[in-house]
Amino acid sequence: MENLPKVGDVAPDFEIAGQDGRRIKLSELKGKVVVLYFYPKDFTPGCTMEACNFRDNFDDFKKLGIEVVGISTDTESSHKKFSEKYNLPFFLASDKNKDVVRKYDVLGLVTAKRVTFLIDKSGKIAYVFPKVSPKEHAREVLEKIEDLKLN
Repeated sequence: MENLPKVGDVAPDFEIAGQDGRRIKLSELKGKVVVLYFYPKDFTPGCTMEACNFRDNFDDFKKLGIEVVGISTDTESSHKKFSEKYNLPFFLASDKNKDVVRKYDVLGLVTAKRVTFLIDKSGKIAYVFPKVSPKEHAREVLEKIEDLKLN
């Protein structure tokens, strides 16, 4: 994680498929604040807790016009099941080729590490959460967005 994008860096662009078959391109989200959260694996306790925490606070993100994008190395079909089981209202992206996790230097031994990036409206990294507590992370992200006056 020594090559982790830093505050002020332009967020590495990517195009990726999600749980619903749609593809998104980060550069097309310019003009919006993006919460880009990487997580290890669908259906594991910590990752489920983190995803549900984002779900439970999603209205607050939506009110502020903030895009939430979760990325792991799981398949699109795994994301689809995970999203449906827990009613996740945000985009879950499948990075099974590990291209994006490498760009962001968050690849662990096999899966993505739990790291979150706040990307400002101009497409630059505004904040990095290198250590994440899954249980309260969404609130922590919302507080940081407010502190940094990103919205």
